[in-house]
Amino acid sequence: MPSLTADVLAVFALICAMAAAQMIRLRRSGPARRGQVIFNGGVLLALGLAIACALPILSHLPWTELAEEASEQAIAAIQLLHVAYVILTL
Repeated sequence: MPSLTADVLAVFALICAMAAAQMIRLRRSGPARRGQVIFNGGVLLALGLAIACALPILSHLPWTELAEEASEQAIAAIQLLHVAYVILTL
């Protein structure tokens, strides 16, 4: 059975890809709109809808397991960055 975190990350990646595509489309639309890229074209609406769709799922998540897994992943990432720093500064 796949991990719940993998499913959540897959949905998050799809949402980020959609938001990136919207922002790229808005940036290519012209120089007059560059100052307000996020507020034009429904990017905020799409992100708000994605968050609203995720709220019912969030109430059923096992938060302790998720927090433990996230902290383990954060510690592993910090250790990896530390090793990379040590190797690069030799």
